Amino acid sequence: MKRIPVVLVFAGLLFSPSCMSWFFEQPTFALKEVAITRLSLTDVHFRFGIEAQNPNSFDLDLKGLEYKVFFNDREVGRGRLDQEVRIAKNSATLVQVPLQTAFKSLGDPLGLVLGGQDLKYRIEGSALVKATLGSATIPFSKSGEIKIKK
Repeated sequence: MKRIPVVLVFAGLLFSPSCMSWFFEQPTFALKEVAITRLSLTDVHFRFGIEAQNPNSFDLDLKGLEYKVFFNDREVGRGRLDQEVRIAKNSATLVQVPLQTAFKSLGDPLGLVLGGQDLKYRIEGSALVKATLGSATIPFSKSGEIKIKK
């Protein structure tokens, strides 16, 4: 029976995705801005600024982002960002993501959106993050109040 060198076993564990959390802190995601980019008779196009905070001493690559957005506890839409974004070490990067939704999906918050008042929101989803040591899918959820820019 062949013996596997201890170094190879350790290296295999080191680069395993499940062990990645031993070596880095998970980035955090927070909604920093919401803007209406287009209005039509039937729908609204939003642009969300999601801040990705990297607490590590090395860069991370955001490979993908999936998210659901809620206004006043009502889901207004889902989105996906498939482009890669670099999150520099020990810093925050504002990632711009789109969302298109029908007016009927907004329900009651429509007056708040058009009136410029603060809006209760929740954004949740998952981010695929890659580092030198491997990659991980990180769930996130953030809620609060925000004013929508026009």
